[in-house]
Amino acid sequence: MPHYDLIIIGAGPAGSAAAVTACGQGLSVALIDKAQFPRDKLCGGMLTGRCAKHLEQVFGLSPAADLFETRRHFEFFMQGQSLGRLSDVPPLHLTTRWNFDHQLLKCALEAGAADYTACRISTLDFDENNVTLQDGNVLSFGVLIGADGVQSIVAKELFGQSFDPDKIGFALEIEGPSQNPDEETPVRIDFRAADWGYGWSFPKQESTTIGLGGVHPRNPDMKERLARYLDLLGAGRDAKVKGHFLPFGDHRGRPGRGNVLLAGDAAGFVDPITGEGIGHAIHSGHLAAQVAINSIRKGKPESAARQYCHASRPIRNSLRCARLLRPLIFAGPLERFFSSAFAGSQTLRRDYMRLLSGEVEYPNLLMNAAARLPRAVLRWLLRGRRRHG
Repeated sequence: MPHYDLIIIGAGPAGSAAAVTACGQGLSVALIDKAQFPRDKLCGGMLTGRCAKHLEQVFGLSPAADLFETRRHFEFFMQGQSLGRLSDVPPLHLTTRWNFDHQLLKCALEAGAADYTACRISTLDFDENNVTLQDGNVLSFGVLIGADGVQSIVAKELFGQSFDPDKIGFALEIEGPSQNPDEETPVRIDFRAADWGYGWSFPKQESTTIGLGGVHPRNPDMKERLARYLDLLGAGRDAKVKGHFLPFGDHRGRPGRGNVLLAGDAAGFVDPITGEGIGHAIHSGHLAAQVAINSIRKGKPESAARQYCHASRPIRNSLRCARLLRPLIFAGPLERFFSSAFAGSQTLRRDYMRLLSGEVEYPNLLMNAAARLPRAVLRWLLRGRRRHG
């Protein structure tokens, strides 16, 4: 039975980040994924400034032109009404997951990870610390990281289900024709294109990624919503529609148990406001690998989950603060207030972009919102009173 210090299930950004980190510190690593890479992945493919920092830290990669297109202009809408445009914002980078994930996997394999992509798992045995593949091979481990996405088999084995169906998000997306964008072409965000969610249009040279996502139980008519959104944008309905669950604010309070850890989407580490998950995936994969290195070197792999719970606390605190702010944007009764405040405040729009760029974090944004909210509500009420005489 081949033994590895660390087995990672899932070779996306979280898994590849964990592999690069662990291999760099001399651990033996097996990287397992059911897919043959390159492979498709539902995702808008936008890398925030925060994500770019983690990409540089973990992989030594920058958003180079061969993989990324940089955008500095954004347009915001709600229910078809413009909420304003921002220009010359901190750069955000667009890519395709087909190429991006493949590049990260190459980094992991070059670092020394054993390649078990295109391999399906038959059984997981956390009591015996082994993984049985469908071809009959059995691999044993010291620590295991589940980086296998929202429908994680590792999370299901640990907790009985991969996600909470009452909280999970869902997204639909197409790759439409290219708009032949230039440097001035904006990224478009439509708040509430889905209930407790938003729509997006990301213009790239080869295509335009258009989609919408929101809390799944609140959107039983998601296909109809997508059709209306495509009509609004004047995009054709002929493109293939992809659908996928998103852990849209449904993160694990304790992302692991014993010597088994969860990273990225498998842990629910996705921003419940912006839907951004690549940055948290790379960051949490890196943290999980650091914990694995430390616990194995100390001869206490069973302490990994406790250490990881502490190490990942900043991510979880940020997501908790985002969930507290989310009703201000998405709750129906506050829709008019938010649209008025967002359209009328350059500061609020820039705060949103500073959040995406990594210049500000949710705990600080929450404190700022709490300080500004009473005056913002008062101004909105006074404007409404003046409008009605």
